Amino acid sequence: MTISVTEENYLKAIFSVTYPAEGRVGNQLIAEKLGINPASVTEMLRKLAEKKLIEYNRASGAKLTKEGLKAAIKVIRKHRLWETFLVEHLNFTWDEVHEVAEQLEHIQSDKLLDELTTFLGNPSFDPHGDPIPDKNGRIPNQKCKNLSEIETGKKMKVVKVADNTASFLKYLDKQGIALADSLIVKEIQDFDKSLLVEVKGKREVYLSAEAAKKILVE
Repeated sequence: MTISVTEENYLKAIFSVTYPAEGRVGNQLIAEKLGINPASVTEMLRKLAEKKLIEYNRASGAKLTKEGLKAAIKVIRKHRLWETFLVEHLNFTWDEVHEVAEQLEHIQSDKLLDELTTFLGNPSFDPHGDPIPDKNGRIPNQKCKNLSEIETGKKMKVVKVADNTASFLKYLDKQGIALADSLIVKEIQDFDKSLLVEVKGKREVYLSAEAAKKILVE
């Protein structure tokens, strides 16, 4: 079955909104995820339903079928592998890779995907800490918490960011925070829940409560 670029983007959006519950999602949330008008969503969902990639009705929304889930996970796998390649081998920074990977994720060559995986050493996580599904669609488990949930005095390691936008990643760069860095919450302000955080035992930075929610640690 041939799946167009637009259809792949819809499948990926449905997966991203519903994972890990794999439940149903309405037109509005899909439109918000894709940045499009909700009125344009219905026709595409009907096409995906005709291809048996989703189950859909307007009342209860869309749900990926087994084949739709398989296709969505494959696109996400390609996206995250390409992000890893760009950072590790082409000198891209983690805030530069998303848009380029959005283009590369639609390449259909299975041989290229296999060779890319082997070349990278079959990584489990991408440069943002997101899990990379394996060839069979299995997604590595992550046990992590938001930094905002951590008590003072505990030493934690950054394993993921919940916001992959360039603006947030550049913000973390300015704060000197990256994946695998050790953090210790030194103070939590009662007024706004902002945090004073020690980074790698070397320096202290202040983080807003909103920023701390987007930094995942273990």
